[in-house]
Amino acid sequence: MAPTPGLLYVTMQPQSHLPTAQFHDWYNNEHGPTRLRLPFFLNGFRYRATDLDGPGKGKPEWLAMYDVTDMAEMTREPYTTLRRDDVKSGREKETMAQIAVDRRFLDLVKTWEADEFKRLKDEDAGTAGNVLVAVSLSLNPGKEKELEKWYNEEHVPMLSKVPGWLRTRRFVTSSLEGAAEIEYLALHEYGPKNGLGGAEFQAATSTPWNHEIMTNAVRERRRRTYDLYYTFGAAPRELSALSGTGVAAFTSPDGQLKTLPAPPNGGVAAIESYVTTRDGVVLPYRLEGSPSPDAPLIVLSSAILAHWGIWDSFIAAFFSAAQNRKYRILRYLTRGRSRHCGDRGITVDVLASDIIALLDALRVPRAAAVIGVSMGGATALNTALKHPRRVGAFVACDTSPKSPEGGRKLWEERIAVAEGEGAEGRAGEGVVGGRLAELTVRRWFVEGSYDGGEMEREIGRVKAMVESNSLEGFKKSVQALYDYDLRAEMKACGVRAALVVGSGDGVLPGTMKEMAKGIGGGAEYVVVEDAGHLPMVEKPQEFARVVTGFLDG
Repeated sequence: MAPTPGLLYVTMQPQSHLPTAQFHDWYNNEHGPTRLRLPFFLNGFRYRATDLDGPGKGKPEWLAMYDVTDMAEMTREPYTTLRRDDVKSGREKETMAQIAVDRRFLDLVKTWEADEFKRLKDEDAGTAGNVLVAVSLSLNPGKEKELEKWYNEEHVPMLSKVPGWLRTRRFVTSSLEGAAEIEYLALHEYGPKNGLGGAEFQAATSTPWNHEIMTNAVRERRRRTYDLYYTFGAAPRELSALSGTGVAAFTSPDGQLKTLPAPPNGGVAAIESYVTTRDGVVLPYRLEGSPSPDAPLIVLSSAILAHWGIWDSFIAAFFSAAQNRKYRILRYLTRGRSRHCGDRGITVDVLASDIIALLDALRVPRAAAVIGVSMGGATALNTALKHPRRVGAFVACDTSPKSPEGGRKLWEERIAVAEGEGAEGRAGEGVVGGRLAELTVRRWFVEGSYDGGEMEREIGRVKAMVESNSLEGFKKSVQALYDYDLRAEMKACGVRAALVVGSGDGVLPGTMKEMAKGIGGGAEYVVVEDAGHLPMVEKPQEFARVVTGFLDG
């Protein structure tokens, strides 16, 4: 049986005592993204009514819509599983108990699109400020064909001439509903600047045929107007609801979503969740910083064997500068941190595609900057080379433009050290273990950092990250470093670039100085004194100053 595309159409009215921040945090970070992760949901949008002082007075203020590839999926798992009480979080049940919800299934009848709408869709451009006019009709018996003929031959062709018109779609109550009352819904979408109420609109709504339909075919007409409020992605990203008051920290029952409100001491809100790549790999991430949904985004890509925690001190130093509070920062666990890192071979191209997958899921068309260290530095460089339209600037730290001579042999020796120890993690999974972790941090940090104090404790924390990395994941991800060479592509690089290296990181200061000369558009070259392989750990204040200066420049 052919699939029936349609719409999940939900109107909502929260009770007055439900905190607004809780409502938006729940819907934008928990409820909506869980649906967008299902393959048959194409998208999801939230709208806010603009007619509450007029025809919409007393009616629901909020509307959520999801395009569905096949409405039959709404009667099957996994969608029905999401609606079970034993699956819903306690917060979801508590929040929904304070909201009047009207949920409808609608089958798609027909779509008309303007060329401008097709362009926006092809470019995945934002639709901020778009206006939605929803017209719902109940008909007198036997008038369906007349209504269809009027829409097709007069009404939509005339509406398409209204300035700013983008799209009209017609829906009918889904056969899944089994309802005696059939609703015919038309959704008319316009750009922020439009001719609603103007001459062309008046002409389209005042013809004799329009009068005939409304008088003789339509039994009841309901019209609502909305502004687009929020566009969902599969990845939670709503920081604004977490940056004020009235919302508590939340952890989902499966532990895969955490929302962390901004602390009262002037810190920033954060979200921890995950995205799934096209080949099924789960990439956990942490998003924090500015509450603005359009705030510029900085992506941080870590060294092999490291956790996103290596950036903690840098982020604290970076956000301590007032001018940096305008940014959001995204960090993630690199493919290979766990053993679940996919079946295909891991290359620097695969690692760059993971950053693009994160940007797509978070609906970020272009990162302000991608900053990476070691393997993450090669990833940052390669992302800028392969996807220059998605990267505004990049900072590559303590890395090389190509695999070093003899690198494969060195990595194989390190793998042998880990395999020889046979260490296991909490779940009995093979991990890298303490021997290789000790060898690694001794290479990464300068001797002066072993000070018996705070920095040495920080080294211990990094060592624990290395020690707990999946051994299988390490063996797979290290293959990305065996055989890559980006030097030829670097010559044509037009993305703003900075190369940063610790003064005590072996031969890399010299390597990266030459590397800077090979970048076509030029690159800043900065040496962080008294730092080794991870300058953001050993010298977070200095590293933050370097990054701030580069971004401001």
